[in-house]
Amino acid sequence: MTLHADPHLALVRPVRPLTPEGCQECLTTGSPWVHLRLCLTCGHVGCCDSSPNRHARKHAAAEAHPVVQSFQPGEEWRWCYVHEAFV
Repeated sequence: MTLHADPHLALVRPVRPLTPEGCQECLTTGSPWVHLRLCLTCGHVGCCDSSPNRHARKHAAAEAHPVVQSFQPGEEWRWCYVHEAFV
């Protein structure tokens, strides 16, 4: 995995997952998800691009919070939605 220097890393803050039990929107609607992503600006937990609703990407676009981290056990990678790259 190649990591890229990314200006959006300046938006990363210490966060706590707002809904550690799952995707915030999917929990409300009862929708399924595949994997979870944690917004590193505000702590929003959203579902991945393989999930039907892609809430993590939608949150990133709507809130201008582009950097997420995998919220899967044992995974620690980060991704920038703007640059479509690992950071």
